[in-house]
Amino acid sequence: MKQQRHSAIRELLVNTVIINQDELRRKLAGHGFHVTQATLSRDIHELRLMKGPAGYKLPNTSSNSEDEGPGIREVLRSFGLEVRPASNLLVLITTTGSAQPVAAAVDYEDWAEVVGTIAGDDTVLIICPDEKQARTLKLRIEGFIG
Repeated sequence: MKQQRHSAIRELLVNTVIINQDELRRKLAGHGFHVTQATLSRDIHELRLMKGPAGYKLPNTSSNSEDEGPGIREVLRSFGLEVRPASNLLVLITTTGSAQPVAAAVDYEDWAEVVGTIAGDDTVLIICPDEKQARTLKLRIEGFIG
């Protein structure tokens, strides 16, 4: 099912302009794939989709390193602006329109300090188990944003 869904996402991106996750979710539902936002975020990350002013785009697969997409360092360096602590939460400020792919990249890392993420347009809320782990993660993210 996942491979079929990924194929449908690729086909949609080749044939239409998709501006945001909600639009992609609706179009997938029209093709018989009903997914949650979390599943869609994972799909976006796994497919290495990039979001720009014209919407989501497939990665450039002309290189030999097709499986190598941007890692968390590159994603945070490119799109992360600032990280602010709030008790056991971190608020990660990103460039406009980049929060969802950044949240997917953080989720994909499967860090012990991350319980989950919620993404808006330019803000990612990162939920940590406690304040100590939030501080640890904040320092790591700041090192990547650099």
